[in-house]
Amino acid sequence: MRKFLIVLLAVALLSVVVAQKWPAQLRFVSGPSGGTWFALGGTLAGVWTESVIPMTSGTGGGTANILTISRGQADIGLTTLSVFNAAVKGIDPFKEPVKGTVLFANLYRQYAYFIMRKDYATKNGVKTLGDVIRKKLPIRFATLTPGTASELVIRLLFEKGYGVTWSDIKSWGGRVEFASYTDGANLLCDNNLDMFAFQISRVASVIMDIESRIDVVILPVDEEAIQALANYLGTTKFFIEPGVYKSVTEPVPTVGDYTCLVIRENLPEDLVYKLAEALWNKKEQIAKAFADMAELNPQEAISQGVPAHPGSMKFWSQLK
Repeated sequence: MRKFLIVLLAVALLSVVVAQKWPAQLRFVSGPSGGTWFALGGTLAGVWTESVIPMTSGTGGGTANILTISRGQADIGLTTLSVFNAAVKGIDPFKEPVKGTVLFANLYRQYAYFIMRKDYATKNGVKTLGDVIRKKLPIRFATLTPGTASELVIRLLFEKGYGVTWSDIKSWGGRVEFASYTDGANLLCDNNLDMFAFQISRVASVIMDIESRIDVVILPVDEEAIQALANYLGTTKFFIEPGVYKSVTEPVPTVGDYTCLVIRENLPEDLVYKLAEALWNKKEQIAKAFADMAELNPQEAISQGVPAHPGSMKFWSQLK
């Protein structure tokens, strides 16, 4: 009996020690105020506050969040897998490999869209993105602003996949601009652009808006270019499937990426396990406000080749 009581006491003391290792609260960094990531961050922080641990949510950005967490100024945040891969490797826009920040989970897919005016594609015989490069077309082109995951992925696809820089496009008589989703869509529809490219989730209102105003084609990305970027940045290959956009009548191959959560590496394993468990259990609730979150699944939650938190890996592996 005495031995049994000693064991119980030891277990109780161990539980207290483990609990004491948990921070009093966690800090979540999301995206710019008013954006989708900012709203999603607030929702996730609220879910975890209710079920696991108090959590605050603040603004941030895909690149900045990784650095903020690595410096211990935040605990968990949103980014994309491509940007996180760049951080791990210490390549542009990072000056050296970033330590202390690891993957928590891939949340939902991101697709690279190359949207071209149909009249321009027909006139110049453009069937794939590679045709633009091979023909050295004097194209009026725009993507999102530097510092965004979209600009990083699109620029590196041109550089690593096709061996072409923004300067090369300009040397053909082309033009490269940077714009928001809204401004880029308006420029394309007003015939001030020939092609607008960006990275976004599977169902995007900006693309539907463009299609409601002008005829467009969504260009396939050439296989060799997709693989070259995958080797450099850890991206993958997805297909834009028919049924969402009227301009897509057969699967369109493109660069694939993920919106993901990264987390402070030295957080306790049991705490991170509980965070993953709560995220999964509240998935349907979160997806009512953010439809893309319905894509969260154990098979894609953890990517190979990047550091992930042991607590998170333990949880997602148990669901496979």
